Amino acid sequence: MPTTPPAFSDATASDSALRRFLFGLPGVDAVGLEARAASLGTRSIKTTAKAYAIDLAISMIDLTTLEGADTPGKVRALAAKAVNPDPTDRTTPRTAAVCVYPDMAATAAAALAGSGVKVASVATAFPAGRAALDVKLADVRDAVAAGADEIDMVIDRGAFLSGRFLKVYEEILAVKAECGAARLKVIFETGELSTYDNIRRASWIGMLAGADFIKTSTGKVATNATPANTLLMLEAVRDFRAQTGVQIGVKPAGGIRTTKDAVKFLVLVNETAGEDWLDPHWFRFGASSLLNDLLMQRQKLSTGRYSGPDYVTVD
Repeated sequence: MPTTPPAFSDATASDSALRRFLFGLPGVDAVGLEARAASLGTRSIKTTAKAYAIDLAISMIDLTTLEGADTPGKVRALAAKAVNPDPTDRTTPRTAAVCVYPDMAATAAAALAGSGVKVASVATAFPAGRAALDVKLADVRDAVAAGADEIDMVIDRGAFLSGRFLKVYEEILAVKAECGAARLKVIFETGELSTYDNIRRASWIGMLAGADFIKTSTGKVATNATPANTLLMLEAVRDFRAQTGVQIGVKPAGGIRTTKDAVKFLVLVNETAGEDWLDPHWFRFGASSLLNDLLMQRQKLSTGRYSGPDYVTVD
């Protein structure tokens, strides 16, 4: 069973202890946070650095399809694109993972076998998380049994917003135990948490419960990943490693569509958490449309001409 790092074992001993710990975290200066995120977003990078950033961003993508109309054929096509994003240039990096619903995990696993691209599966009654714990755990078991290397779970936002923090913590612990060797990404749905202080508290709950990644959003609500909420989560993982020695990844998801957006987020990573997080093992983009823009910008850098959307596949 996963356990909280010893340095924080007292913080999770009871509901009241966890509440005291979470409300003892420093308050977030919203104006300062947004100003810093905006300032870092204005950094300019040279052509050689841009080429490096584009390849790094491609390698960090969890190429995602989470639609009711998903079919095995669509998942296989997405897997082929993840392995070989640009058939005209075999030097193009592979994406980090393909993210699908649990019932498509076996299809993705078969299509990606031997490629090095991971299979990620959402679980725990994604995206609402409105199910009993035994149903959520069964969802995780099914996904892992089908070949998922990574599980993206959603927290119970209703429990969090009503102050039942220990329930949220214990659910993450239980899901982590069901994951076995699969890595766990914990989704907060930051757009529903209302305040930056809540995002900071949720980040610490996830980290204390053994998350391998903390993730902004499902991509299913109006407000998803933003530079400010991602910066806040990067500060959290930086501080957590400083206090425990445990490194945890960050995954902004939803709304990141352009190369310019991706580069801004990479600058945030470098300037906040540091170079150790500039690796697909520790930072991911949850995206579906981002890859095509990265490929078009990559082609422009190599040929000097903007190729346009007709030169990349339509997902």
